[in-house]
Amino acid sequence: MKRHDVTEMIVEKKIARQLKWSDIAAEVGQSKEWTTAALLGQMTLTAEQAARVGALFELPPEAVALLQVVPYKGSLPTAVPTDPLIYRFYELVSVYGTTFKELIHEEFGDGIMSAIDFKMDLKREANPMGDRVSITMSGKFLPYKMY
Repeated sequence: MKRHDVTEMIVEKKIARQLKWSDIAAEVGQSKEWTTAALLGQMTLTAEQAARVGALFELPPEAVALLQVVPYKGSLPTAVPTDPLIYRFYELVSVYGTTFKELIHEEFGDGIMSAIDFKMDLKREANPMGDRVSITMSGKFLPYKMY
């Protein structure tokens, strides 16, 4: 069994049981954003979290163990995403990446926004012209060091 197999088992059972990621997150005890990333194979669960997921989805012990292994991060199958929704994030970085970089450097100096010390919140915003997706990302600033 591979970690990808565990993800497929979870997604299949999530669909069959008509669960939402927020429902699963409540069981795991983390945000819906982190829990979704974790169960799609991008984060490492603690033994307690993995046991909760295992019980919720009736996973075999091998699958529960794999949820606790540090994953190979990066879930996209191609360098340029082909899924239309994911491609729009690629497009955002292509168009606004230099703007993000310039403004972060101007405000903080030479460094990066961490994806390790990071949190995200995704919400729906009602709008008469069509609902909007609001994503707030917050990552610790890590300056480059001189040596």
